[in-house]
Amino acid sequence: MTGLILLAVAVAVVPLLLIIGDVVAQGAPAMSLAFLTNTPTPPGVPGGGIASAIQGSVLMVGLATLIAVPIGVGAGIYFSEWPESRLSFLSSFTNDVLAEFPTITLGIFVYLIIVLATRSFSALAGAIALAIVMLPIVARTTEESLKIVPVSLREASMALGVPRWKTVLRVVIGTGKAGLGTGVLLSVARAAGETAPLLLTALYSPFIPRSLFLPAGSIPYLIYYYGLSPFADWRTAAWGAALLLVAFMLLLNLTVKVFIGRRFSGVRAEF
Repeated sequence: MTGLILLAVAVAVVPLLLIIGDVVAQGAPAMSLAFLTNTPTPPGVPGGGIASAIQGSVLMVGLATLIAVPIGVGAGIYFSEWPESRLSFLSSFTNDVLAEFPTITLGIFVYLIIVLATRSFSALAGAIALAIVMLPIVARTTEESLKIVPVSLREASMALGVPRWKTVLRVVIGTGKAGLGTGVLLSVARAAGETAPLLLTALYSPFIPRSLFLPAGSIPYLIYYYGLSPFADWRTAAWGAALLLVAFMLLLNLTVKVFIGRRFSGVRAEF
């Protein structure tokens, strides 16, 4: 049985190692300071980079985080602290359904309500689409993080005359904040790698984003667009962008597992 378990681990890990190795081998030749700081150039023109895509991704993911985190944390608190409410049950179920929605469907939804209304693809529409992708992740991880806080802590706080809202903010969230941070980082990692919603909302622009109401580039879309091109230099740039995105994902997940996860485990051990 130990041998079968080790074989299962190898089967699960080997594809990941092969993918990472392929991305590193193909993308490393493109990596340079100019590649990260220059804007794209036409095919065959040397010196092109992905600075506009990096800034577009940072802009849209950052704005999506500002939208999704307060709403998701608030929803997660409600799911955790008032589970007996019928609204809480229905909302929690809806949140789980939303988490399983194909992201292209979310892109179509934002396209209908934002892009058609403004008659323009825009970074704002892309950020709203990514925020919808992030929202159920933040809400669910917040709920699960707060559920492990012992009921005795809540009761002790309210027995001392502390209002419930202050108990939730100071005691419950203060105890489970490491789990909240984990959820935020995981949702950021999910949004940063999404391509489908951006195809119908932000589209693409090779220029540095100047406004939220104009199309904006992003790393996932650049990988998709350049990877399908017949030009060798663009395909190399696509591999370089893929390497940068994979490195970012690995860094976020490593942060969650090693630092925040360890701290969260320490909190649970104290209970």
